[in-house]
Amino acid sequence: MRKWSRKNSLGGLKLRSEMDAHEAEVLRSLVGAVTGLLTDRARAAPEDDLAALTGLQMGNTTPPDDPRLRRLLPEFHRKEPGSPDADRADLNSALRSLHEPDIIEAKVAAGQVVLETLPPEGGKVTLSPEQADAWLTAVNDIRLALGTALDISTETPDSFDSDDPRAPHLDVYHWLTWMQDSLLQALAP
Repeated sequence: MRKWSRKNSLGGLKLRSEMDAHEAEVLRSLVGAVTGLLTDRARAAPEDDLAALTGLQMGNTTPPDDPRLRRLLPEFHRKEPGSPDADRADLNSALRSLHEPDIIEAKVAAGQVVLETLPPEGGKVTLSPEQADAWLTAVNDIRLALGTALDISTETPDSFDSDDPRAPHLDVYHWLTWMQDSLLQALAP
């Protein structure tokens, strides 16, 4: 992948890069995996009679079991010991039920923008600033999910031994980090 560049045109600001076929295939696969996780989560939401009557979309009330989804859909409120709401277990459930469907929808839509703007066989990629924002969201979600699967922390080495099965995945994680950084720098004025 080439570094993202910033080009002003008659149609406005455009962000450009180029990916080879293998990179495009890897990115498409990762976007599909993350949006699949999110879509499955949305489909697992319980049926709600009030939602059916009002048209309001209701989500799950419990946090996801999958650690990758827990990272993508964290709790809305952290209980602080001794605070007045420390024993209000229903607060996160209510907030999750109300907001999780919209969050999932936005994340899946961002992934869809990547799939629509990424040439299937690789090649030149040209994005508007709005599309670039969607790419940043999708790439960040992929990094969060992959980082959780790899158990990335401040103590994770820059590389694993070549015989470690996580080594290629860590390389992909670093590539995504570079891609995100390059796109952010190109977006900055």
